[in-house]
Amino acid sequence: MFEITLITMGKLKEKFYISAAQEYAKRLSGYCRFTLLELPEYRLPENPSPAEIAAGLEKEAEDILSRIPKGAWFCVFTPEGKVISSETFAEKLASVKLSGKSSACFLIGSSFGMAPRVKEKADFKLSMGPMTFPHHLARIMVLEQLYRAEAIQAGSRYHK
Repeated sequence: MFEITLITMGKLKEKFYISAAQEYAKRLSGYCRFTLLELPEYRLPENPSPAEIAAGLEKEAEDILSRIPKGAWFCVFTPEGKVISSETFAEKLASVKLSGKSSACFLIGSSFGMAPRVKEKADFKLSMGPMTFPHHLARIMVLEQLYRAEAIQAGSRYHK
């Protein structure tokens, strides 16, 4: 069975986000082996300097890069990534499966983004569009799109 790992920085705190994340993780488990990895966000001072932010992102990069499953196709969510439709996302995921890969790993970086070397490691850079979303809501949106992509591939009626 295909494996999908979602790496996120920070933990969900609000019950409604936790509930939504659990629901989509449960739905995804019908299509793949799904793993959610919540990694700690590096603590920065109240008004961090660019150098402090870069140092924090580098520390996070060590943890992130060590958690990407070996041989997995790796996709990061970043503002400079490509904007695609749900159907195109499903096709992209299907092509990864057809390429012989047995797993895919997705990353939602911290509130300050991610280190450049993490982006360079990515096989694909994906954008959620030009709007800014709360970090925790972005996680729910990614989970929903992963579920939708799997449902599209399976010919489910979920995607209308």
